[in-house]
Amino acid sequence: MTASVPHTARDGKGIQITEPAMQQLAKLCREQGDQQVLRVGVRSGGCSGMSYTMDFVPSSEIEDGDEVYDYTAPDGADFQVVCDPKSLLYIYGMQLDFSTALIGGGFNFTNPNASQTCGCGSSFAV
Repeated sequence: MTASVPHTARDGKGIQITEPAMQQLAKLCREQGDQQVLRVGVRSGGCSGMSYTMDFVPSSEIEDGDEVYDYTAPDGADFQVVCDPKSLLYIYGMQLDFSTALIGGGFNFTNPNASQTCGCGSSFAV
């Protein structure tokens, strides 16, 4: 199986999203409804000092300083990923993948800025 090039936002920026993650996000976005956006960020805590956050929030919660990235899934579904400026410093260039494996499955983050990551896949240090 050959690896495909990760998707970026329509402006060529934002988080890189692999094909499996795009398919899963498109499915989740359809289930969440049109007025929801995917907020991605980081917070203090986790095994390595910082952990990733990812959740659907109403589009009305987009704040002035947030970066908003527009994505189009292969099936034509459009969705937005939102990130606050502080988190963007830590996750710029990050790749989001999705695995259906029974152990270690789900969304996985690959962060080029992380000096250390944890086996849980959702915690890192810079």
